[in-house]
Amino acid sequence: MRIRNKQYSRILLLAGATAIVALTLWSSGHIAHTLRQEEQRKVELWSEAIVQRAQLVGYTEELFASLRNEERDKADLMGEAYRIIQEAEPGAPIDLTFITRFIQANRTIPVLVYKDSVLQADINVAPSMRSASQLDSLRDAMAARGSVIEFDQGLTLFYDQSNRFRDLQTVMDDIIHSFISETVLNSASIPVLLADSSLTKILRADRFDQVDLSDTLGLIANLMAVNPPIALDLPDAGRRWILYDESIVLKQLRFFPVIQLLIIGGFLLLAYSTFSAFRRSEQNRVWVGMAKETAHQLGTPLSALMAWVEVLRSEGVDESVLQELGKDLDRLRTVTDRFSKIGSEPELSSGDLWAFVSETMAYLERRMPRAVEFDVVSSEGVVWAAFNPALFGWVLENLTKNAVDAMEGVGSLKMTLGTESGVAYLDVQDTGRGMSRRVQRQVFDPGFSTKARGWGLGLSLVRRIVREYHGGQIVVLRSEEGAGTTFRVTLPLVSAEVG
Repeated sequence: MRIRNKQYSRILLLAGATAIVALTLWSSGHIAHTLRQEEQRKVELWSEAIVQRAQLVGYTEELFASLRNEERDKADLMGEAYRIIQEAEPGAPIDLTFITRFIQANRTIPVLVYKDSVLQADINVAPSMRSASQLDSLRDAMAARGSVIEFDQGLTLFYDQSNRFRDLQTVMDDIIHSFISETVLNSASIPVLLADSSLTKILRADRFDQVDLSDTLGLIANLMAVNPPIALDLPDAGRRWILYDESIVLKQLRFFPVIQLLIIGGFLLLAYSTFSAFRRSEQNRVWVGMAKETAHQLGTPLSALMAWVEVLRSEGVDESVLQELGKDLDRLRTVTDRFSKIGSEPELSSGDLWAFVSETMAYLERRMPRAVEFDVVSSEGVVWAAFNPALFGWVLENLTKNAVDAMEGVGSLKMTLGTESGVAYLDVQDTGRGMSRRVQRQVFDPGFSTKARGWGLGLSLVRRIVREYHGGQIVVLRSEEGAGTTFRVTLPLVSAEVG
């Protein structure tokens, strides 16, 4: 019942911890999902505003094109007016009032009028540009731009964009440049880049590492996998694409709960280890106190029994009976000695482990059920090891009783002593009911027992004596349900000279 309650407690604790972890991950995931949706909505609204502004820029460019055509028409009319004036015959009844008034009304378009490659007039040309060489350079620049109108009789008109139009064009260029910069920079703390129409070149980028920008195609492909690109049509530039990533805050939020759980788990593990160490230390003190008190309590009746044996001997009681009684008293003294050594550093002495095991098992065999067959063998003969007889005898006694209980008083118990890899090993093999893998993992835990009335201290005490007091090891070598179990105890070897 105690083991079952302990298992239920572990299951409940595990279920509670799993629920806490799942709730933490779900809540953080929900927050991250909500934040991602908010960022997407912000980017969508921002992109819609960008697209509308791009359309506005496009409409402005159309207006500029219309102004450019109007100025071309004005230049054509001006050239026609000069032609009429040139062709007019002296004294002919031609009204040139409208024509001259049209020419004089032009105050914005720079115009150069040539007759057979000879400058006839310059209109709206800055005074600082009216030297012969400067006018020739201005004519060549106009011709290079295609701003030339040729008439009959060798009349040629060169014109340029108006001063007002050039000022507006400069403002327009600044607006487009500012618009592109704002498109990339003003993106609500979200990494954004502007790519060309083929999605192979990055034109502008913000909030990206230089390492990421070095792999252009890879970065663009990753961004397209995260969010669909947004088309952006600009005048004189064609189509551009806006690509964006998740914000740094959102990425950090995805990893924050995992890091938080790791920190909390590490702290809980440290706290559990600390409290477990304190609990084990307290249990050890209680165990040592109980052991020493038990040894003290056994001392008085043991001394009295030894005195009574001498009284019986003096009264002529059969000596064989007294010898057996003396052996039991020796065993009681050994038990008392064992309890008295708990909590203190035992003295190890080098000796023949084979002889000690044989002697101890001979004593235990006479006090175990006759249906249990004992067999003690050694593949090495004499085996020298350092051990404490009182404590190691306790190990043999507990392993023997545990095997007899597993066989339910019927079966065979075999102990095999040998050496390998610099250690002495003792295999304790029984033909009992065996153990499952779960039981094998817990068989040495304090308090674990498969018996209805067991305390679960025998094998735990055996492991402590072997590992802490003798520097050895004890393991379940093999076990199979229904086919028995084999425990292996290993101790360091010593040379015969030391013994």
